[in-house]
Amino acid sequence: MADVSTKAKAWIDQKRDPRSAHWQAGLEAVLDLFLPGLQKGRILPVQGMDNTEHGLFKKVLAGVDVNPAVYAAFLPHTVADAIVPPDSAKEVLRIEAGKPSCKLIILRPGNQDRIICAELSDQAFKPGLDIFQSGALLGSYDYGNTDDCLEGLNKAVKAHVWKKSDWKTGDIHDYTLNWFERVRFLNTAEVSVDEALSFFHSPTLIKADRVSGLFQLVFLLLNQEYTALDFLAANPLLSEKIIAKDSDFCRTLARTHILDLVTLVKDLSLMDFTDFNDKENQAFQREFERTEERLRDRLMHLKPR
Repeated sequence: MADVSTKAKAWIDQKRDPRSAHWQAGLEAVLDLFLPGLQKGRILPVQGMDNTEHGLFKKVLAGVDVNPAVYAAFLPHTVADAIVPPDSAKEVLRIEAGKPSCKLIILRPGNQDRIICAELSDQAFKPGLDIFQSGALLGSYDYGNTDDCLEGLNKAVKAHVWKKSDWKTGDIHDYTLNWFERVRFLNTAEVSVDEALSFFHSPTLIKADRVSGLFQLVFLLLNQEYTALDFLAANPLLSEKIIAKDSDFCRTLARTHILDLVTLVKDLSLMDFTDFNDKENQAFQREFERTEERLRDRLMHLKPR
């Protein structure tokens, strides 16, 4: 990323307000520090949180729906306290010095980077958000409390940084997985989602029905977990079984993981299995066994270190 002053100067030369130009450049510089730990389409904390911040972070995960085109960083007060607008830009100052700040910064990168900075702290005198693009302040929204701010933030994300077209299959996969990961982490179905863009809710997006869509979700999630760098390190017994080519152990482990996820779907009433007809019940058993075999194969082909 370009030096803050260089980037701000370029925007100022384009007749942008120096206050917003410097503030956006500063926000992007902060994000640049944490970018290696962020993933597009996911809201991630950049540092550890205390109990109060963890509760707020859960509210953010449940209420704010991001898409595969953006990075989103949750900044607890140990980081956010140091991020204040220039003295000349008091209109975007939302919390008094010395009060614990919590911010969510969302970046849609591109030819013209667009960024949302939201102050979410319950101690903010003016909770709200500001939207910038190419050094210009596009708009500000103020709210009376944090809950209203989160609701407004979700609307702002949809209006200002949403991927409005050209959703590829990978985008749909990522978006649906992100939704389900939040559901799983929060253990609630009350998670913001655009059902028209989730293949779990709209399986025809991937030329599937609701049963095959369910097991596609299960496979993608578990395959992602199995191929994570730390998976085998956290499962030393599995490494031994893979080396011993213990196919039955791997199949049983995959079956257990599948059952855990299907049970979660059932317990949270995400899908009504009692509503299945005979054809769907047969498809459920067939897809379960197929997914179990695919995941057993994935486990068997992991490479212990």
